[in-house]
Amino acid sequence: MRSEETPFVGGPLDGRVLPVLTGATGKPPKVYEVPVPEPDGGVPVVHVYRREIRGHSKRLGLPLGWKYVYDPEGRRATGPNWPWSRRSPGA
Repeated sequence: MRSEETPFVGGPLDGRVLPVLTGATGKPPKVYEVPVPEPDGGVPVVHVYRREIRGHSKRLGLPLGWKYVYDPEGRRATGPNWPWSRRSPGA
């Protein structure tokens, strides 16, 4: 598999550039979760990062790369939104 050097913005990984595996389309995953174990062996805390476009090319407007931005609410991905699916009452 191929990996891409991807910068992280905000949260505990702020300013770091880490290699992230890309999928078949050449894009890194939409959500990157970082589990941080508790020092006393308790339940680990999971920090969530969301993928965003790093920039666009001038002529064609194509994405130049990706970056991960910290999501302080830490919501996990819900999956695809199919047109025939009903929304949950709380959403």
